[in-house]
Amino acid sequence: MTLDIITSRALHPVRHGFFTRKGGASSGIFHGLNCGFGSSDMPEVVAINRARVAAAMKVEADGIRTLNQIHSAIVVPAPFDGTPDADGVVTDRPGVVLSILTADCQPVLLADAKAGVIGAAHAGWKGAIGGVLEATVQAMRDLGATDIRAVIGPCISQRAYEVGPEMLDTFMAEDDDYARFFAQGQEDRMLFDLPGFGLSRLHAAGVEAEWTGHCTYSDPGQFYSFRRTTHAKEADYGRLIATIRL
Repeated sequence: MTLDIITSRALHPVRHGFFTRKGGASSGIFHGLNCGFGSSDMPEVVAINRARVAAAMKVEADGIRTLNQIHSAIVVPAPFDGTPDADGVVTDRPGVVLSILTADCQPVLLADAKAGVIGAAHAGWKGAIGGVLEATVQAMRDLGATDIRAVIGPCISQRAYEVGPEMLDTFMAEDDDYARFFAQGQEDRMLFDLPGFGLSRLHAAGVEAEWTGHCTYSDPGQFYSFRRTTHAKEADYGRLIATIRL
């Protein structure tokens, strides 16, 4: 089955893709292109899925670099051995595929095509408020990037992201202006605009950025979603992959 890949002109001509769950070998609750070894899916099937992604990125099956994502602002340079604890990765090496795994959090791909520098970041709300996007941008600038473009891929949208008042308190403690990313929900619940927050942080860092507009929660046929799985009381969930390479 053909893979379904979301791309953006903003990153052209750098090869990249936000892969949907279509075209994968996983079955059951993971049906589709589950690329997360951290799930309870069969490892050999996840390996098949990753090999299909590698082929789409035109590298060998083991050519995709992945992180052990910990909701931090840690950024590492690639290539590297193993799976480092980090949530951002950058490189100026042609042929190295950077990747991020998500299931509601923001996958962010960044590129300065002229300078030959790329990056990728995993930005849930903790990572975003903790500075992972700015840290990734700075790491790219340290490699010579000057005109960085960024694209936020499929993630949970505001209409689906209900949070408690304590999360609003956390954001307000950082900056009163962050109240604009929260809308009133039912009773004391709030609706948080994760991609809007990500875009604001990128713009403040001097980066031209956009969101693809895809909500992971609202489209089960296309995307995995941790929150949707939780609400459905399913046992586990798959992970989407976003990739970029020079």
